[in-house]
Amino acid sequence: MPAAAAAAADYLRLGEAEAVLVRATATALALAEAFCGQRLIVRGFEQTLVAAPGWQRLAELPVRAITAPAAGAAIDIDGHGIGWVRSGAAVTVAYSAGLAANWDLLAAPLQQGVVLLAAHLFEHRDGRAEPPAAVAALWRPYRRMRLAAEARP
Repeated sequence: MPAAAAAAADYLRLGEAEAVLVRATATALALAEAFCGQRLIVRGFEQTLVAAPGWQRLAELPVRAITAPAAGAAIDIDGHGIGWVRSGAAVTVAYSAGLAANWDLLAAPLQQGVVLLAAHLFEHRDGRAEPPAAVAALWRPYRRMRLAAEARP
């Protein structure tokens, strides 16, 4: 997130990212991930799955790699970046998920939306102004929505 905070600081023409701006940027990035329904910057996750006979879906998207499956567990990552695990026993799975390896590799519209929202949160710390509509417009092409539960054959 330091790169995102630096980008927002540049946008606001601040010499140095202040603590308030760092918090606003972290919030903007978290809101972007919630809006888009996927992780933007790759990072690690652990998820414990209960014993089940069929395939179980990993929670975070898009899965890049499943790094620590339990012995005897079958794993797969489908073409949509959904991670799947099948195991007859309860397992804890370590995996990485995210669209881009770092801030600099994130798509420009996602970056700009985070910067605009961070700047908005910084400039309107009193919370009295609506966020810019452009933020949602920038993020909308990257939004993943679930209309029904995915089932693995």
